[in-house]
Amino acid sequence: MSETSLARSTIFAAVFFAVSIAIGVAAVSRDPEIGAQAIALFNEQVIGDLLSDSPPVLALKLFLNNLATCLLLFLGGASLGVVTMLILSVNGLLIGAIMELVRQQQGTLFIAAALVPHGIFEIPAFLIAGGLGLLLGRELIAEWHGAGDAAAEARPLARLFLRLVVPLLAVAAVVEAFITPAILSMMA
Repeated sequence: MSETSLARSTIFAAVFFAVSIAIGVAAVSRDPEIGAQAIALFNEQVIGDLLSDSPPVLALKLFLNNLATCLLLFLGGASLGVVTMLILSVNGLLIGAIMELVRQQQGTLFIAAALVPHGIFEIPAFLIAGGLGLLLGRELIAEWHGAGDAAAEARPLARLFLRLVVPLLAVAAVVEAFITPAILSMMA
């Protein structure tokens, strides 16, 4: 695995994710009820008990939630990348739908304030994990064709996951728990 192949697979994951976000935005632009349903799902599945937690506990919960998602993105490569692509698309659709509905209600500046501080760390982690998952899937396909050893190639991919994704997620969780709420409260 080369840096070029990681960059290519991460770019592919980013393009796929961006297209999914655009589809989510377009769907809510046409029918805002889709956004309302996405927010209800997000509140039920993700936000639920998080809002009442102290910032340190919130940071830990955010980190663990995002780590689980990124692990699924990476290990989803064992499905030849199908699970990785599914997670990228579902998250993109959900983020796009929620972003568009909130943009309609609160404006673009609010969206930027809510996403940029932690998103500059979290989104690259998410996309790199997706890229690593796609590489894992590619290695499995290569092994099936007698051109590789997926288990041997999985080790360096896992090391990259630990070296790149985990620290980015840790920083994102701290920023999302401590800094993002402070920025949003200044906007209120």
